[in-house]
Amino acid sequence: MPSRKAPALLAFALCTITLAVNLQAPLYIAYADLSGQGAGATAVAFSGYVLGVLPVLLALGGLADRVGRRPLIVAALLLSMLATGLMLLAPGLPTLGVARFLLGLGTGLASATATAYMTELMGDGAAQRAASWVTASTSLGFGLGAALTSLCLLGGASLAPASFPVQLLLAAAAVLLVWRLPDPRPAQPSAMLRLPSYPPGSVVHGLAILLAWACVGLVIALLPGILRQQGLSSWSGFSTFCVISCGLLFQPLAKRMPSRSATLLGLAILPCSYGLLAFGADSGRLWAVLAGAVAASSACYGFVYLGGLAAVNELAGAEKTRASAGFFLLAYLGFSLPVVLTGVLSDRLGSGAALLGFGAVLLISCASVAWALYRASAQPYALGQP
Repeated sequence: MPSRKAPALLAFALCTITLAVNLQAPLYIAYADLSGQGAGATAVAFSGYVLGVLPVLLALGGLADRVGRRPLIVAALLLSMLATGLMLLAPGLPTLGVARFLLGLGTGLASATATAYMTELMGDGAAQRAASWVTASTSLGFGLGAALTSLCLLGGASLAPASFPVQLLLAAAAVLLVWRLPDPRPAQPSAMLRLPSYPPGSVVHGLAILLAWACVGLVIALLPGILRQQGLSSWSGFSTFCVISCGLLFQPLAKRMPSRSATLLGLAILPCSYGLLAFGADSGRLWAVLAGAVAASSACYGFVYLGGLAAVNELAGAEKTRASAGFFLLAYLGFSLPVVLTGVLSDRLGSGAALLGFGAVLLISCASVAWALYRASAQPYALGQP
């Protein structure tokens, strides 16, 4: 296999792994109805994903060095197939929780080695290009799965849409292709436990991505139920696609900006975009939902994501892997805990109150984090600047 094809094949595998993660998102309401549960239980099942990611971030940081890069990608693909297969065989919220855990574990394994593996396949001096390929392929996959299922559901309601077997076929093909990839760095003994770290000045960027991904989690887990009240259920997968994958459009601009400025811009956009999105969901205005999702994506997967990660890497020195793990630990906590709390609030007080409450907390939190980041900019030593 020509080595020049290897990065593209790895990108295909990463896209296939992440495609499975939100493949079931448009069916969350159907699973809840099937199990006789509401928004709170749906949010808990949704958060099973984070329970799978966290062990990898907290305790398995050295696994890629011990077993090599390629086995982790293959394992992630197999876990994605197992999760999709379970949802085909036994649809419902309990199975969704298990599937989400498996998907989180697989995504964690892939994330632990994806950028390093891509860099090694591309060769020396390609670290930035490798990170761009990984970011683009995973961002596309996270949104594409939900959109693909929504597209299949336009032909009629089904708990086994055609997107599920399509994912299984793509993942099987990816396993065969990845199995033939070279593994430039041989397995070697290393410490398995590599706890996340937070260099001085990095926590504020972690809090920014926590808020951004809390918004994403709410759109994926709770928005489908709210849209159903307005007769817009068929658009839930497209809103997920917009809030994730459209961030790709803004990544080139985010890369050209100073990391601190990109994060601040994202924090300014986030509450405004959420307000537009929530207004659309509560009033049944589809244009506002999709426009708000695209605007939120510019922050969640554009300015805050790339700006924050770049800043953390600048501050980390030689501890880039542990610092990145700390950044994503806060991101995934934001992806789960606020969504569960908002889901419980939605069951008790109604979706309108839940959206308003989340929006108020988001606005105050974004203002506080932006102020902390602005104050830190007046203390160059805190951000590792000369």
